[in-house]
Amino acid sequence: MVGEGVLLECLNHAQVTEVLMINRRHFDISHPKLKELIAPDFFKLEDFADDITGYDACFFCAGISSVGMKEQEYTHITYDTTIAFAQVLVKHNPGMTFCFISGAQTNENGKAMWARVKGRTESALMKLGFKNEYNFRPGMMQPSEEQKNIKPLFKIINWMYPFFAAILPGSTSTLHALGLAMINSVLKGYPKRILEVKDIKELAGRS
Repeated sequence: MVGEGVLLECLNHAQVTEVLMINRRHFDISHPKLKELIAPDFFKLEDFADDITGYDACFFCAGISSVGMKEQEYTHITYDTTIAFAQVLVKHNPGMTFCFISGAQTNENGKAMWARVKGRTESALMKLGFKNEYNFRPGMMQPSEEQKNIKPLFKIINWMYPFFAAILPGSTSTLHALGLAMINSVLKGYPKRILEVKDIKELAGRS
């Protein structure tokens, strides 16, 4: 859901000239700016070195819920896969800005398993040597109207978003704002490397 929302913002943004969508399987969308690369195994991204070279940014939106998962399994998907992917990118694009979708309340030393794993992932990414690396921690998000890939839960609560946004402004944002903030992190930069909801809203509003 997050990846589709961010993709739509990139395709609609005047200063984004080309987007390479890297998927494990085909996603049915077409646009003059868009290219698709099918990489079934993200641990073998090096096989596509020529295809992934020459880009200014990576918006890494892949992820999975930790519900029902053991820490070792969740770590393999969230930490190992992300770091392996990023290591190949920085090798071929040292001037790249890397943006990682983390989560609200991420904490490397926290009690929640998912928060610790995502915290370790953030820390490792910041040490890889990208030109810039940002970790985005969105809370509850409202999908964009054009989106098709929306989780059933969000379809149920989407109509209540204005209510949640009014009473929990520090924990709610839109995918529109998240996408703009990620784009602006590349175009304008940001003083913090970890962006909470308030930072995402601030960066999204910069013109």
